[in-house]
Amino acid sequence: MIILHQYITFIGPFPIRSYSLLFVLALLLGLGFTVTLAKLQKKNDLAEHLMNLSVPMFIGAIIGSRFWAVFLFEWDFYSKHPEEIIAIWHGGLSIQGGIVGAVLVGIWYVRKHKLSFWELADLCAPGLILGQSIGRDANLMNGDAFGDPTGGNFGILYPEGTIARAMYGDQPLWPAEVWEGQMDVIIFAILFMLLQKRLKRGYLFLAYNILYNSGRFMLEMLRGDSPRFLFNWTTAQWTAVSIIIISVIAGVYLQLKNSPYQDDNEAR
Repeated sequence: MIILHQYITFIGPFPIRSYSLLFVLALLLGLGFTVTLAKLQKKNDLAEHLMNLSVPMFIGAIIGSRFWAVFLFEWDFYSKHPEEIIAIWHGGLSIQGGIVGAVLVGIWYVRKHKLSFWELADLCAPGLILGQSIGRDANLMNGDAFGDPTGGNFGILYPEGTIARAMYGDQPLWPAEVWEGQMDVIIFAILFMLLQKRLKRGYLFLAYNILYNSGRFMLEMLRGDSPRFLFNWTTAQWTAVSIIIISVIAGVYLQLKNSPYQDDNEAR
């Protein structure tokens, strides 16, 4: 059994949850990496915009991730327990929904300030997947985003008090969230290497979307915490396929548009 500490400590009656702490750490590390990358690429104006955009994007990500989790993933549960809808400290944040929410806020911001959406998106992609990798550690500590029973004597046996234990009891489960976090680190390395290439503007962000959602689609086959629909796919799988298709179409559009190559003075 893996010993998971859902609570780090208590300040009086108020708990300091591992989930919340790792979630904030993921945000700060992802933002810090992105701002540093902007400065290395001599895009100090974008670094300043990123700092201004961080709070609105964070709010958009929280709203989007919660909307996805409540209305698309687990509406059967939340419809019976509406008081839990705002209880994000209990878990239940969809990464895919969070990205959608953050992107929508980003689109609003770049239009308002007349910036290039694709340039900003490319800049954010590596830091975004880096933050996601830490976010999956938060899921592990919280005992959510877990896998199906392995059917053997191997896997993660979650402790009492976790959603996974309440649903599956003493059955070992596939380490779906652990493998996804490891996958995210690999994608981060790939994106970092692609930074050395002269990709057309927007391609790095689209590569992130395609790589992550392809891997997410496969790992969802091991998940045991989501309802399944047509083709026995989860909401995350349907979302992944939709994002991959949109990304491919956007890539074709950028190719036909002959978007300029990234500036030669970017970090290599």
